[in-house]
Amino acid sequence: MHGRLQRKTADPLEAEALADFKVGVDNVIFSVDTQQNRLLVLVVMRHEDPFMGHWSLPGTLVRQGESLEDAAYRVLSEKIRVHNLYLEQLYTFGGPDRDPREAQDAYGVRYLSVSYFALVRFAEAELIADGVSGIAWYPLSRVPRLAFDHNEILNYGYQRLRNKLEYSPIAFDVLPERFTLGDLYQLYVTVLGDDFSDYSNFRARLLKLGFLQDTGQKTSRGAGRPASLYRFDAEAFEPLKNRPMVFI
Repeated sequence: MHGRLQRKTADPLEAEALADFKVGVDNVIFSVDTQQNRLLVLVVMRHEDPFMGHWSLPGTLVRQGESLEDAAYRVLSEKIRVHNLYLEQLYTFGGPDRDPREAQDAYGVRYLSVSYFALVRFAEAELIADGVSGIAWYPLSRVPRLAFDHNEILNYGYQRLRNKLEYSPIAFDVLPERFTLGDLYQLYVTVLGDDFSDYSNFRARLLKLGFLQDTGQKTSRGAGRPASLYRFDAEAFEPLKNRPMVFI
């Protein structure tokens, strides 16, 4: 008597080929020109295919034995010299066909982009152009069509910046150590737009929260009366750091 034949169950991993990935990092590097009230983003010109001659976000493929964060910092160090820096991971972009090299690769390699969000102080940032032409700060409102899906990455980074301004002290990474309330308000207007809050309410709310310390010093600008200079008190902010929408 013949035993019953057992039907072999197909292995789902054998039924469809697994994707093979290369991983890159792309950095959305923002700064605020407080003199001209412009939100800026750093872009670089590509000098190789794909997208040769197009502007893009600063990026690189991750090297063997290199962490994602180390790759992000490496890109930053190759493009910009800066003393104060805020950096955090933003999002992973990995949709099919986001990189033209996928169609050219005989092995069907996919290209992931792990993006990072950075904010630097404009007055202290020095662009590095050693052996490279084409690196510039672009006003966000005038950024051209970028290579790959970098406009999408940039838009995602801008939304993260807006959110960070609402619930974190990230603005003080951009301002000098001592600033006026007018300076702080103008920074928020530059990033969030003119209608986010009126100055009187903004001023009253911030002073009530108690993490701005009056230095006792004043500064004169133009014909107006001298304005008080403040500094950010990180210790006083500590109890508020988990409260949403602290600033506006």
